[in-house]
Amino acid sequence: MSEIPELLRKSRVIAVVGLSSKRARPSYSVSEYMQKQGYRIIPVNPNESEVLGEKCYPRLEDIPEHVDIVNIFRRSELVAPVVESAIKIGASAVWMQEGVVNLAAGRKAKAAGLDVVIDRCILKEHRRYFR
Repeated sequence: MSEIPELLRKSRVIAVVGLSSKRARPSYSVSEYMQKQGYRIIPVNPNESEVLGEKCYPRLEDIPEHVDIVNIFRRSELVAPVVESAIKIGASAVWMQEGVVNLAAGRKAKAAGLDVVIDRCILKEHRRYFR
């Protein structure tokens, strides 16, 4: 996965699909870490209004700025529509968190020109390459 360090280096804005305000959830701690590393975190969750001090959007399509990485904290079977939305908004990459695997959605994103990372934790990968 030699493209991971370059993807993390060139990216600044991460939309986190499934980000919860519950501190015990991995989505919260991972996003909090990435925010502390200087990334702009945009929460995407229809059940939240604000997470980590950032306005939360119900859908990717509602975000009013460019998104570099769409980081997905959803069950594998729910990934395909998220990837469709990521393609639609012109995101640069989709990142399926550790335990999230949808190869068909990954192939579709890649065919649309997006960088794709599957079944990897963005926090662990950031620490691996930048610590």
